[in-house]
Amino acid sequence: MDYSQFFNMIPEAGLIAVLVIVFLADLILKGEKKHSVLSLLTGALLVCQIGVCFLSEPAQAFGGMYESTPAANVMKIILTMGTLIVFIMSQSWVERKDVLNKEGEYYELLISTLLGMYMMISSGHFMMFFLGLEMASVPMACLVAFDKFKQNSAEGAAKFILTATFSSGVMLYGISFIYGAVGTLYFGDVASQITTSPLTIMGLVFFFSGLGFKISLVPFHFWTADTYQGAPTPVTGYLSVVSKGAAAFALMAILVKVFAPMSEYWEYLMYIVIVLTITVANLFALRQKELKRFMAFSSISQAGYIMLAVIGGSAMGLASLMYYVLIYVAANMAVFTIINVVETRGGGNTKMNCYDGFYETNPKLSFLMTLALFSLAGIPPFAGMFCKFFVFMAAAKGGSTLAYAVVFIALLNTVPSLYYYLKIVKCMYINKTDQPLPTFKSDCNTRLALALCTAGVLLFGVCSCIYDWLAQAAGM
Repeated sequence: MDYSQFFNMIPEAGLIAVLVIVFLADLILKGEKKHSVLSLLTGALLVCQIGVCFLSEPAQAFGGMYESTPAANVMKIILTMGTLIVFIMSQSWVERKDVLNKEGEYYELLISTLLGMYMMISSGHFMMFFLGLEMASVPMACLVAFDKFKQNSAEGAAKFILTATFSSGVMLYGISFIYGAVGTLYFGDVASQITTSPLTIMGLVFFFSGLGFKISLVPFHFWTADTYQGAPTPVTGYLSVVSKGAAAFALMAILVKVFAPMSEYWEYLMYIVIVLTITVANLFALRQKELKRFMAFSSISQAGYIMLAVIGGSAMGLASLMYYVLIYVAANMAVFTIINVVETRGGGNTKMNCYDGFYETNPKLSFLMTLALFSLAGIPPFAGMFCKFFVFMAAAKGGSTLAYAVVFIALLNTVPSLYYYLKIVKCMYINKTDQPLPTFKSDCNTRLALALCTAGVLLFGVCSCIYDWLAQAAGM
């Protein structure tokens, strides 16, 4: 075996080095300074990892099972940035007495999950993709169950691992159909030999269904609300943006690379799933009273909008997908950072009505949350409006009547989404209560996370160089 091929996997090799260093530091460090040293070390290494991804060149390894492309490297940068924000906003949570002694495990699980996502989006072979998916899913289940003595956390983890196991089995079943039809699992070879036989159609449906669980597309979304509610808030934020973004990118890459000869089939499938996902999620979001469950259905709806970029399989669609994920990371993590502050300092309450009168006691946090919610709703001039515009353009570029109809339905669905996002704004600014939340003084880590997210919400939409960079990586 030629071990020099590992040098072609520079981002993955760098992340493995980060994981080993964090593990050794957690093992060696003792005493009162362990928390501060371990936190600084992990944060610095994640920043360095972003630089490693920036400097990485396209490469192949293991006979094409691993393929690093410019678009994949850019997606790794976005995912690492999202992980870094999750790490920063987690600091107030890991300082809890019941978590402090396990913070090393938390960091290691976070990095292990990110490594699995790296492998997913750089795979050129179905088995490499499946291994990357499992590398991401198993540590994620551990993260969901991190508050193991809380009933909601245990319930959320059980539902996550059961649905993840089932979806992995369904996906593997679909992959076996594809192998039975063409006799290979390399993406390029499958694309050149695949035909529209009943076996390959069933393989496509099962594969799409398995990955639909990971992205929380309707009707594969039933685990999402309970898992989001039960998981620690930083983990919920990580699930909603980083995990979802990696799975969406991988799905588009495989549909375009492997199933291009069957595009007439999967495009119709995408039309149905997108309409169901956006509509059903919006209807359920309107009824939520618990904020983390509300954000779960919001993320399901956002997944439907992300999937609009997949229609047509164009380079513009790939650039729009990466742009949407980038802005979604900034806006969604801003919301979850504030939820984490309120939950940590406000007695663990995540009910929506606990935000009544929030502006009177915490005007700055209320203002930043409003900006993030406006971006998620797609209100101009925030970045969320621009990313929705680009995915609508990418979906309509195909020119078919059905594509226009799906875009129109998605546009109509922005009206109820605007309503339910404004419900939270109404709670903060208009609703009155005799017992509002106390005034919180945010720590430095929370301020840094909110500063980074707010900068993204305000600047990513108006700085055209960001989209130009993504478009160049996508090959436009």
